[in-house]
Order: sequence, then structure tokens, then C-alpha cells
Amino acid sequence: MSSVDLYNSKLEKVGSEKVNFEFNLERVSVPVVHQVVKATLAGRRQGTACTKTKGLVSGGGAKPFKQKGTGRARQGSNRSPLLRGGGTVFGPTPRDYTQKVNKKVMNRAIESVLIDKFNEGKLFVVDKLESDGKTKTMFENLKKAGLDSSLIVAKEKDNKAILASRNLKRARGLAVEGFSVYEALKYQNLIIEKDALNALTERLVQKAGE
Repeated sequence: MSSVDLYNSKLEKVGSEKVNFEFNLERVSVPVVHQVVKATLAGRRQGTACTKTKGLVSGGGAKPFKQKGTGRARQGSNRSPLLRGGGTVFGPTPRDYTQKVNKKVMNRAIESVLIDKFNEGKLFVVDKLESDGKTKTMFENLKKAGLDSSLIVAKEKDNKAILASRNLKRARGLAVEGFSVYEALKYQNLIIEKDALNALTERLVQKAGE
């Protein structure tokens, strides 16, 4: 078990808390984190680029000119890639860029991010995330604490802190069930609700014991 500093909703230190998780620096795996980040970004690609091949371009039913006597190369269709207005050869077609990530790999990446944030002093555990839902209030609290660039993680997805951080340029809020390794690395600090951290570390401990 490890001990972490505990903060209130205004990001003021109020004490410490023990969590059922060992922040062991040796467990940090950069290659695993890199793999998960690449998979996340690949999954966000639309993959909708599409060009028409010879068989998809409309027209081309009639032979453009006679076979012999013109001095030109023979052509059977005006939709040929060799002619203007024809199809594309080997052009892009819709595809799925999604990369599969095993649960063990994902959990190791989450574990690595948590440990890294803790050792860098950028992990802030809040007793309970309370907010009036106003972006201005959230911005002022973050700025006062010097945590402008932060990922805010709440236990429940209907937490008002998530709503209050929606329009912030350098911060984002999300529920623990949608915890993202990429988002955690994108922002300098990780502000996480105590219950959310317990839920996250519980999952990691259980998977490690299986």
C-alpha cells in the first residue's frame, strides 16, 4: 500500500490517504504506453477516404474511338485510368484503422501512467469532486493551484466537475470508466477523485492477481 496526499475540491491539501496500490517505479513500461497511445490515435482516424476505380466511375459503355486507323493507342473505355475523367488506380478506399489492445496491455499502460504522475508530483487525489458546474469557477480553482493543464477524473459521469471543465482550453474532465492513457499524457497534471482512484487501482490489482 502507498500513501498519497489528499486535497479538497478547491485543490487545497487537507491530509493524506492510503490506497491499495504500490507506486513502484520499476513497473513503468514506456513501450506499452506508446503502444496504447498509438492504438488510441489510430482508432480516432475516420478512414473514410475513398476514390473511384474504373469499375465505379459512371459511363464507359461505348468504345471511345475505333480500334484501328487513328494512330492512337487502343482504348476500350473512356473510364480507363489512362484517360481524363477515368478511374483511379490503387486509390484509397474506406478502411478501419482500429488496433486491438489486450486488457493486460491496457492495464499495464494505465498503471505506468499513474506511477509516473505520482513520482513526478503531478497526481492530485481529491476527497470529493464538488463543483457548481460553472466553467469560470473551475478555471479560477485550477489557476489558483497552478494546475491549468489537468485531466480531471470523477467517479460518476454525471459529476458537475466534468461539465464545468468542458469548455476549458487546457483541461478536460471525464469519468473513470472512460479513463484514457492518451488524455492522461496529453495534460500535465492528473486530478482524480478518491473513489475514482480506488476503482481504477482495484481493477489493476485484480487483473494482476488473475
